[in-house]
Amino acid sequence: MKLILLSTALVIMSLFSCESKKEIQKPNILLIVADDLGYADLGVYGSDIETPNIDALARKGLIFTQFHTAVMCAPSRAMLLTGNDNHVAGIGMQSPRGSYADGMVGYEGYLSDRVVPLPQLLKDAGYFTCTAGKWHVGEGAEHSPKAKGFTRSFNLLFGGGNHYNSIGLFASDSVSQYREDGELVEYPEGNYSTEFYTNKLMQYIAEANGQAKPFFAFAAYTSPHWPLQSPKEFDKYKGRYDMGYDSLRVLRLASLKKAGIIPQESTLPPRLDFIKPWDTLTEDEKKIESRKMELYAAMVDNLDHHVGRLVQFLKDKGLYENTIIVFLSDNGAAAEDFFNHPSRGEFLRSKYDNSYANMGSPTSFVSYGPQWAQAGAAPFNRHKGFPTEGGITAPMIIHGKDIPENGSVSNVYCTIMDLAPTLLDVAGIQYPGQYQSETIRPMKGETMMPFLSGKQATVHDENYWVGFEHRQYAYVRKGDWKIVNIQIPFDEKNLALYNLKQDPGETRDLAGEHIELYRELVSLWKQYAEEVQVVFPKPQPN
Repeated sequence: MKLILLSTALVIMSLFSCESKKEIQKPNILLIVADDLGYADLGVYGSDIETPNIDALARKGLIFTQFHTAVMCAPSRAMLLTGNDNHVAGIGMQSPRGSYADGMVGYEGYLSDRVVPLPQLLKDAGYFTCTAGKWHVGEGAEHSPKAKGFTRSFNLLFGGGNHYNSIGLFASDSVSQYREDGELVEYPEGNYSTEFYTNKLMQYIAEANGQAKPFFAFAAYTSPHWPLQSPKEFDKYKGRYDMGYDSLRVLRLASLKKAGIIPQESTLPPRLDFIKPWDTLTEDEKKIESRKMELYAAMVDNLDHHVGRLVQFLKDKGLYENTIIVFLSDNGAAAEDFFNHPSRGEFLRSKYDNSYANMGSPTSFVSYGPQWAQAGAAPFNRHKGFPTEGGITAPMIIHGKDIPENGSVSNVYCTIMDLAPTLLDVAGIQYPGQYQSETIRPMKGETMMPFLSGKQATVHDENYWVGFEHRQYAYVRKGDWKIVNIQIPFDEKNLALYNLKQDPGETRDLAGEHIELYRELVSLWKQYAEEVQVVFPKPQPN
C-alpha cells in the first residue's frame, strides 16, 4: 500500500513539475529582416506582389504603419540588435573606412563596448541563438556574430553581394566575405541566398530543439536587396509593370488606402526632379525599366516563399505555438544604382552583363533605381538613404505567442530601437548597467509589451523624442513634429520643420510659422548631437 501511495505521489509530483516547466517555458523568438523592402511591397500593405505567407502572419498578428528604422542597412542593424542609437552602438556611418570620422568614438564600424547586443543577453539567459544572412556591423572575428552572442551563424559580412556566388560589389571588396561560427568560409557557389539562409536557419533551430532550449533565430535575408536576381520559377510578373513607375506610384497610393494602411486623405509628394516622366521614355527604355520591377517583384515573391518554409518548419517541429515572430524591413525602398555609377560602377560593368536578355541572371547586376523606389515609398518623400519618411518608414508585423491575433492595423509610433527591449521583456531579461566590467549605456528604445498586452495605448509617451544622424543627414522627431536636414554639407540653417500628421510627404516647411516649436526641436538636435558625439567634416579652405 505504501508503495502504491509513494508511486502515486511521484506521478502527481511529476505532473506538477511538468506543468510548472510548461508554465515557465520561455518563448522562442524568430526575427525576420527583409533587406530594402519598400513600405508598399507586401500584400497586406496593398501590394500586387504575391506574399501569402507573410500576409498570413499579419492577419493573425499586428500590422504597423508607423514603424521607423534608420536610413540604411548597417545603422538599422546596429539599432535593432542593441536598442540604442547607431552612434552609441558604433555605426555612426555606413562604412567608416577612409571617411572623415574613421575610428572616432561612435564611428568604429562595429558594435561597440558601450552596448550589449541582444543575442548575447539571450544566450546568457539560456537561449540557443542563431543567425543566417547579412551581418554588416563588423568584419573582424572579434566583431563577428559569434563574438556578439550567436551560438551558430553563417553571415555575409558586407552590405550586399551576388545572390549566387561571392563576387563582391566594388574593386576594394572584389570578393564578398562570409563567416560561419566566427571563421571565414567560402560561399557555396550556385546556391540562391534566400534558400540557403533559410536552410541554414532551419538546421540551427533543429539543433536548439534537440537540446531542448528556447531559440532566438535571426533571419537576416539579403533579399530583395540589389542585385535583382531571381530563380526562374518566381519570374512570373512579366508584363505586370508595363504601365510604368508613375502609374504604379498612383496605384500603390490607392491600394495602401484600401488596405487601411494610410489615411484616405493622403496624397503623393512631387516626383523627384531628376526622374524622367514615364511617358518621355523610348519603348526600349520602357521595356528595360519594366523588367527591373518584374525582377524585384519576383525576389519579394521568393522571399515570401521561404518565410513560409520557415513557419511550416516551426509547425512541423511543434515550435510554432510558443514562438513570437517579428517581420520587418531595415529601411525604405532602395534607390542606388551602382552599375551605372560613373566611377564606382566600373568594377561591376567589368564583371556583369546587364543586357535585356540576361537581366535577373547570376551574371547580371540590376537595380531598380529611385524611379521605382518612389513607388515603393508612396506616400512618403524620397527613399533609402534619406531621413525623410520615405527612407525610414518601413513595414513591420508582430505575430505569435501572447500577441493579439486579430490582424489589426496599428498607427502607433515606434522605432527599430524598441525591438531589442521588447524581446528582452518577452524573455524576462533585464538590460544591465554594467557588463564584463564595462559601463553600458542605457537603451534609447522602450519595450512595446505594455502596448502589445493592451495595458497602454501607445509605445511612447507625449514627451518622447528621438534624434538621428548619418552621413550628415539628420532629424529630430517629437510627437507629430519633425525637423530634418537632407542637404550636404550639414548646416543647421537647413533644418526644415514638418507636421507629419498633416503632411506625411514632408512638402510644407513650417519653420517660419511655428518659431518656438522650431527652436525647441533645434535645441533637442544640439542636445542629441553632443550626447552621441556627432562628427561633421571640417570645412575646406577656399
